Amino acid sequence: MFDTVLVANRGEIAVRVIRTLRSLGVRSVAVFSDADADARHVREADTAVRIGPAPAAESYLSAERLLAAAARTGAQAVHPGYGFLAENAGFARACADAGLVFIGPPAEAIALMGDKIRAKETVRAAGVPVVPGSSGSGLTDAELADAAHEIGMPVLLKPSAGGGGKGMRLVRDAAVLADEITAARREARASFGDDTLLVERWVDRPRHIEIQVLADGHGHVVHLGERECSLQRRHQKIIEEAPSVLLDEETRAAMGEAAVQAARSCGYAGAGTVEFIVPGNDPSSYYFMEMNTRLQVEHPVTELVTGLDLVEWQLRVAAGEPLPFGQKDVELTGHAVEARICAEDPARGFLPSGGTLLKLSEPQGDGIRTDSGLSEGTEVGSLYDPMLSKVIAYGPDRATALRKLRAALAETVTLGVPTNAGFLRRLLAHPAVVAGELDTGLVEREAEGLVPADVPREVYAAAALLRQTALGAEGTAQGTGWSDPFSATTGWRLGGERAWTAHHLRVAGHDPCTVRVRSTPDGGTEVLLEGTEVPLPVRGGPPPGEGGPARFTVHLDGVAHTFAALPDGTWLGRDGDAWQVRDHDPVAASLTRAGHAGADSLTAPMPGTVTVVKVAVGDEVTAGQSLLVVEAMKMEHVISAPHAGTVAELDVAPGSTVAMDQVLAVITPAEEETA
Repeated sequence: MFDTVLVANRGEIAVRVIRTLRSLGVRSVAVFSDADADARHVREADTAVRIGPAPAAESYLSAERLLAAAARTGAQAVHPGYGFLAENAGFARACADAGLVFIGPPAEAIALMGDKIRAKETVRAAGVPVVPGSSGSGLTDAELADAAHEIGMPVLLKPSAGGGGKGMRLVRDAAVLADEITAARREARASFGDDTLLVERWVDRPRHIEIQVLADGHGHVVHLGERECSLQRRHQKIIEEAPSVLLDEETRAAMGEAAVQAARSCGYAGAGTVEFIVPGNDPSSYYFMEMNTRLQVEHPVTELVTGLDLVEWQLRVAAGEPLPFGQKDVELTGHAVEARICAEDPARGFLPSGGTLLKLSEPQGDGIRTDSGLSEGTEVGSLYDPMLSKVIAYGPDRATALRKLRAALAETVTLGVPTNAGFLRRLLAHPAVVAGELDTGLVEREAEGLVPADVPREVYAAAALLRQTALGAEGTAQGTGWSDPFSATTGWRLGGERAWTAHHLRVAGHDPCTVRVRSTPDGGTEVLLEGTEVPLPVRGGPPPGEGGPARFTVHLDGVAHTFAALPDGTWLGRDGDAWQVRDHDPVAASLTRAGHAGADSLTAPMPGTVTVVKVAVGDEVTAGQSLLVVEAMKMEHVISAPHAGTVAELDVAPGSTVAMDQVLAVITPAEEETA
């Protein structure tokens, strides 16, 4: 076994690898960019080395800087994690040239399986069934279009050089094929530096099932069963489980053997995953999609049902050890389900989110495991992948695992950074998911119904009550217990009804809400919510403390609602959902609207970087015309004109970093110009 291993990654996977290194008594070396100087993986490693500025191209994607860090710290091996350079054959070769062991497959296997076109041809020759599609590399746009027409719509455009759903486009209408090819090439080039595409037949309502393989350097290859990864959004997995309810033992064995043959066909060593597309109505008709030549994000579910530490076996295989077990020794016990917690806001169309993590609570124990790179104070920016952590549940059966995972997601608190935890909890309770009736389009079809349309009224009541409590504290003489009976919070007036204190509040993506609060003669408190005429009795307690995340219970109209909360009421969380409740100034908002005189301000829907600006001040635009592109966390968002008109203001340029809701441009309507 190695003495020192450098972990060439960040976030939750770096923390995960460091955990196994520590258990084996191996010294760990973390690397970090300027953005991650105080990150959790830096603190948990035995030593850490700065490798450059925040942009990944100058730090985590710099093979030269990673190798220099390994040399400085005496590392004997490099674990790439997943993402960044994990599937980069050039990096694997560079490690070998520097005398370092790359903890992964040979560079030749990475190169072969990283080229989806060559990979399909190779496994087809080994007897593995593949998805019908285009053949040959370097196809022009016209050749891709011809292949798509020959296969027949719908088709899937895929980058040859990468995975993770980046650059993939499902095309059902031949009329938009040319535009989709252009968009897929642009995203593939941005994500992988290579815009080579292939086209495949799209299988309607498919299931995505993958097989975990493990191979040593002595000719032994085994599979560790399957994972069901059909619950996806924008081609990105969000829920994974093992085993799949779709497969019987015969199909499991057949797919496992096909995966083993795929691994053998490229001379594989280490942990890898062979991905198959499976028609839901005919699981015996499975097709090879690709092979991921690295550890998968969802590897914990396989670890829980097999009892094997996959990172440990990556290390042991890389150190030259043979596998001490064969296929007949692999047993699957129980059921495991994983949910990916991502920095995105379901209420705003799943746009990337960000911010400072102010309060954090992550469940562990009793069949629950959280793999995370988070800690309080973590700054979540727009430079890296949006996945923050993973919550995994294990039980003797699927129903138990699902129930435990829903409960664990309800306990997950990330105040300061909106995530998809609440959405995932509701998804796991969807009847089709509970029944195991899955397909890769289910989430997209059902997403709208899994995102609450309105902010619960108790959220506004709790936020207002916390603000009222803070105002009361300001009117109390410290250390005396005396409070001003004439303060605004008491509402006391000579000879009349007690006055209301108005709190003007707003949650992003929703209309402002005014909540009025006042004390009652009997010492209680009541609120009047906007749109209602009858005050409701309310009380809250205990107030949030300095530790955290604090629990705050608001009793509204006889019902108790408990939140994780910040003392000032600016953030509240419950059951995996979180709300940032900002103060709203209706006067300032009115003046802003008047200043623009009916013009529409286009604001940044997410924190990120402006990558494309297609217009200039004074340009005339048409309704729906693409004006700007904002990119965050490897996701592009097009800003379009809401109506025909003229660009009156343009406040950004390519390369500009923008905050959420920052004004990007102002469009004056055409009818206003002619008036």
